Amino acid sequence: MPKVAFHTLGCRLNFSETSDLMRRFSASGYEIVSFEEAADLYVINTCTVTAAAEKKCRQIIRSAHRLNPEAKIAVVGCFSELRPQEVAKLPGVDFVLGNRNKHLLFDYMCSGVAAGQEALQEMPFVPSYSTLGRTRSFFKIQDGCNNFCSYCAIPYARGRSRSDTIERTLQTAGEIAAAGIKEIVLTGVNIGDFGRYNGETLYGLLQRLETLPGVERIRIGSVEPDLLGNDIISLMAESRKLMPHFHMPLQAAHDEVLKKMKRHYDRAFYAGRVAEIRRMIPHAFIACDVIAGFPTETDAQFQDALAFLETLDLSALHVFSYSHRVEAAASRLQAVYGAGELARRSAALHELSDRKKQAFYARFIGKEASVLWESDRQDGQMFGYTPNYLKVRHAFDENKVNTVCTHTLGGLEKDAQKDWCFVAY
Repeated sequence: MPKVAFHTLGCRLNFSETSDLMRRFSASGYEIVSFEEAADLYVINTCTVTAAAEKKCRQIIRSAHRLNPEAKIAVVGCFSELRPQEVAKLPGVDFVLGNRNKHLLFDYMCSGVAAGQEALQEMPFVPSYSTLGRTRSFFKIQDGCNNFCSYCAIPYARGRSRSDTIERTLQTAGEIAAAGIKEIVLTGVNIGDFGRYNGETLYGLLQRLETLPGVERIRIGSVEPDLLGNDIISLMAESRKLMPHFHMPLQAAHDEVLKKMKRHYDRAFYAGRVAEIRRMIPHAFIACDVIAGFPTETDAQFQDALAFLETLDLSALHVFSYSHRVEAAASRLQAVYGAGELARRSAALHELSDRKKQAFYARFIGKEASVLWESDRQDGQMFGYTPNYLKVRHAFDENKVNTVCTHTLGGLEKDAQKDWCFVAY
């Protein structure tokens, strides 16, 4: 059997798409092996969200070539979409497929044609989902984005917003349920846009998914604040399947910076969304994305933003350091701060996130909660998550894997990844 190894960088969307490729190769007689093993084909699904992500892509490509110089290398995804000529020049690369055609990799392999970038007018929507671990599936329900925020290259890498119909999305969700997976995580570039160009809505999809047999939990991925309506929050408040877990990007906590970023709201609107979630679902986990070091952000603006973030009842921040993307409009802006300031701001935001997360977890010490246990094992321990995304650990027990059990949330501590975690009793 020919051997193929996969490596995925970047977001949940990429992991779902890699899983689809793995199933196609496995069903066609390929043996899936670890990326550290000698293989006949290495497939690298890439990311381009930051310069650091692109650097990591180049490193992984070179390491695959060193491991087996005779192997073929296929580089697919966002880096290939934006920089196909650069990727093609890297040592050992045989196939370069962007997001518009990476789902056709096996067909290119069979044809023997070294694929480049086809000049298609639009990227198709191709649903995908992950099944690794058998506990949680990342399910792509939407792709692309029409927002063109000034700091972001993703619309250029993934194309315009698109999604499938509710009926076809439910058919794919049924496949996931049939695999025995307990939790589905809905993912996309901008999932709040689901159905907009089909005359449908994310709310309509959630209503239908809630009736899907065989799945115990449904989580939604990142939803823009201006697309997270009260109807969705209310539905989640009443549902037993939709998990009380929100990831709502903010990106900047100062109105002038938000305008420069070309975001579609101000911070007062965002605060109102947080308050509405807390009113309807007090125990919900609410996380937000924040970019440290946008070029025009002055120190005074950053300090004001930090103070505003202190006032928000958030559970955690996802902090990203600003990265220069040549496709994005902000690439033409000069930074108004000096060397080392980006790292300092990032550290301050990370420290705030850690305090908020600890405070949120502390609300639940001694409470009972249901935990979905995963198969990952670390130093004899297994981990799982409550409905509102509290991480919990327990001595590894094979019988608990992929089951939902009720536990008392005991001592609060940090795990090996320095993340807050409960001990289950």
